[in-house]
Amino acid sequence: MLDHEDLKWIASTSTELNTTLQQISHYADLARKHKGDYNYVEMLGERVEVASRTAQALFDRVTSRILEGSAPKTKGPSNQSRPPELTVVPQLSKSDPAKTKAKGAPEKSPAHAKAAAAASKTPPAKPTSIPADIKVLNEKGNRELILIVEDEREVAELAAAMLTDEDYQVILARDGFEALKIYQQISKKVGLVILDYFLPVMDGDAVFDELCALNPDVAVVLSSGFGEQSKLGHMLARGLRGFIPKPYTREKLLAPVRSTLDAARDSTR
Repeated sequence: MLDHEDLKWIASTSTELNTTLQQISHYADLARKHKGDYNYVEMLGERVEVASRTAQALFDRVTSRILEGSAPKTKGPSNQSRPPELTVVPQLSKSDPAKTKAKGAPEKSPAHAKAAAAASKTPPAKPTSIPADIKVLNEKGNRELILIVEDEREVAELAAAMLTDEDYQVILARDGFEALKIYQQISKKVGLVILDYFLPVMDGDAVFDELCALNPDVAVVLSSGFGEQSKLGHMLARGLRGFIPKPYTREKLLAPVRSTLDAARDSTR
């Protein structure tokens, strides 16, 4: 039956699934609010796919343990010759042996069954490298990876040049939608997000809320302080790390970036 490690894994994976479902709800709301302005279907599809895989992993692990624990312990030819799938007690079909699997579970080939069994023992593997379609400036840099969310190309390139000169790695996103898509894939690698407030489709405060939904500990600095005070107060209450004024200069940009990265690193120790 389920042991302590199984219960810990189930609790952790269930939390991840719940977070993914909350993200799906967020993106559905955004799609309704910005109908026709942007295509959120792709992001919704990705989150649904993640939720489906996570739910399948939970199902596989729990049912495999139940199957192990429910096998009859009495000795006898009838029980020994009975296939393991038919020894399950709870809610099984009595009329068709092919339906003795849990309701909704798909028919699996032997190779597929082995793969599912392996997946049930460990959480889904997360990618260890940055996808090829995400362009990293100074990808061989020895300092942290910074995501700049800025719709003005010249401003973004100026900031990127200043940061790469200091050996930081940099990724540019032209709007909030692109930033969220990138962050979903490589959140563990991003040390800091530099977020413009005035962006197309989604303003900086909406992007910040979505980043916090993906990772409550995300390190974000706002690159302009000209938003509404009420919204800025909300962002600070949610964990905004600070401001970087425009126009950028090396001093105004590099010092806050370094201090914010150091503070974020110290807070995780």
